[in-house]
Amino acid sequence: MSIINKIFGGSAEEKQSPEFWNHINSEADLEKAVEESHNKKVAIFKHSTRCFISKTVLKNFEREVAASDKDVSFYFLDLLAHRDLSNKIAHELGVQHQSPQLIVLENGNAVKNASHQSISLSLT
Repeated sequence: MSIINKIFGGSAEEKQSPEFWNHINSEADLEKAVEESHNKKVAIFKHSTRCFISKTVLKNFEREVAASDKDVSFYFLDLLAHRDLSNKIAHELGVQHQSPQLIVLENGNAVKNASHQSISLSLT
């Protein structure tokens, strides 16, 4: 693996994501997340695949989740591939866009959010 790939990603190992993620790839996926928040806490992680800071925060967050037993549904949005969905989240949930960003939903509403180094499992 080249040093560029180690620093900025692009490796096959980056393509593998932990099993706890539910991916948001469509409006239907987003609607499912919002609907699920009426029964269970939902956390949406918005990630920029081209940003080193976002990649670092994501990996730290994934380690926290893997070591936790919190009863939360975790959703992942690649905001570069789905900018339209990122914009919809900002508009419909009333949360200013950031990247990386964690948005916690309860009963269909955004109740907490954090960006960059403030992202932590403790937010959920």
